Amino acid sequence: MEKIKPKTITEKTNLHPRNLHRLGYNFEQLIVNYPELQHFVATNEHNIDSSPASLRDEQAKQTVDFSNPEAVKALNKALLITYYDIQNWDIPENYLCPPIPGRVDYIHYVADLLASNNNGIIPEGENVQVLDIGIGANCIYPILGNSIYGWSFVGTEIDEKAIQNCKKIIEANPRLIDAISLQLQTESRFIFKNIITSEDKFALTICNPPFHSSEAEATKSTIRKINNLQNTKTTTRGRAEQSEAKPILNFGGQNAELWCDGGELGFITEMIYESAKYPMQCLWFTTLVSKKENLSSLYKTLNKVNVVEVKTIDMAQGQKTSRILAWTFLSEAQQKNWKFE
Repeated sequence: MEKIKPKTITEKTNLHPRNLHRLGYNFEQLIVNYPELQHFVATNEHNIDSSPASLRDEQAKQTVDFSNPEAVKALNKALLITYYDIQNWDIPENYLCPPIPGRVDYIHYVADLLASNNNGIIPEGENVQVLDIGIGANCIYPILGNSIYGWSFVGTEIDEKAIQNCKKIIEANPRLIDAISLQLQTESRFIFKNIITSEDKFALTICNPPFHSSEAEATKSTIRKINNLQNTKTTTRGRAEQSEAKPILNFGGQNAELWCDGGELGFITEMIYESAKYPMQCLWFTTLVSKKENLSSLYKTLNKVNVVEVKTIDMAQGQKTSRILAWTFLSEAQQKNWKFE
């Protein structure tokens, strides 16, 4: 691919030090690699940083409309081609289109977690097995984890259409065929049951759980995001003006991706209880926790199931703060003796 000299841009220091997107989006390079992106790139006249990950070429002030699902999809395709050697990627209409920089951060932070059990060295290669709970239709975490560290993944999902789309992505990118396997969870009330067998040894489980407790709550949150992205302008006095957004769910997301009974807290609580049934088959169980106020309850649940160690890893992209909750049932000696090869 043709190389273009990067523009002078501001480094986004709140992203992980190894995150390739700390330097923002080089739209010139991205358009060379995926020309269709050109249709969605425009100059941000008001100098507003509208990216969910707060990434923007500050010299050119170029951006895309992050309330437009086609624009976000085009940007993702360009990023996957340019940085992750994925030539063919797409998702069905109304499914979640993930912001890649934040997803990359999760992969890097859990890589650091594994390094803590491996003399400070990040274990790489196909023998590092990772279980992705709720792979979605986008297959994004296995794509990134395999591209960056060569890990192997098992992706689970209760949505058969999402599984079928992941299958299409894998088959369209041959290097993924031996790296990612898929499992349909046939009993939606379970997370690890039917998935983890007695022979499995996962270095990690990862999960981006549904945040909301109802469809109404999810819809309200989505409309609020659209208002923030689509209708915020800066006036000459520096004030913000907002108008009512049309209730179009541009961010997409099926029910299973956005909400479940009990919301994030209920989902992760069930995950913790189930993990206790497979204590020796995973080095680190991990999940994203969006709502900080849920942590105290989750810590209490972890104490109930007698985990050996708990870690909370803070992540911040732009104005949004999230965190990774990680726990293990293995003793310090067992962690040290875990074999990555």
